[in-house]
Amino acid sequence: MNKTIDYYFAPQSPWAYLGHARFAAMAAKAQARVRVLPADFGRIFAATGGLPLPKRAPERRAYRLIELARFRDWLQLPMNLEPRYFPVAADDAARLIIAVDSQDGSAAAMRLSAAVYDAVWVQQRNIADAQTLAELLQECALPPERLLQSRDSSVQRQFDANTEAAIAAGVFGTPSYCLKGEIFWGQDRLDFLERKLEKQ
Repeated sequence: MNKTIDYYFAPQSPWAYLGHARFAAMAAKAQARVRVLPADFGRIFAATGGLPLPKRAPERRAYRLIELARFRDWLQLPMNLEPRYFPVAADDAARLIIAVDSQDGSAAAMRLSAAVYDAVWVQQRNIADAQTLAELLQECALPPERLLQSRDSSVQRQFDANTEAAIAAGVFGTPSYCLKGEIFWGQDRLDFLERKLEKQ
């Protein structure tokens, strides 16, 4: 398979949630391999000049909600614009996705990523809570021991490596889809990624 997409994202990202199902279907249709690469966007923002949501200007925060509502309605996806558990620490969820990817493959990691997004934006569950993560593993029919494995130092090293690779690739926002060195930032750029895939 000569089509490989590097998928950089933060597990709590609303934009990644809005694009995930379309991206997964698009990659499958193109018979593209997806490298599932959750990364530390706190570090990425620090390296690239981005600001975490609480530090953005009120006008930007207000417009963000307008855009989320527009895309939610256009895509006809369920979504709580201001869920109970957001902002939320997502490093544990990221490491769990990495552990699943390592042990069960990218399809399982994509499935778990979808469940994590749904937990935040649809079900209003706390993905910073270990019990929630254990429940998500069960709901995805994945081995419960992945939660313990996600705390291994090797998983943290992979999380760091994903972050460093994202910075080196020029990634600055979530989600970012990278195909042959070209970045497609945001779920609203998926049409451009699809056209690129069709030409490969």
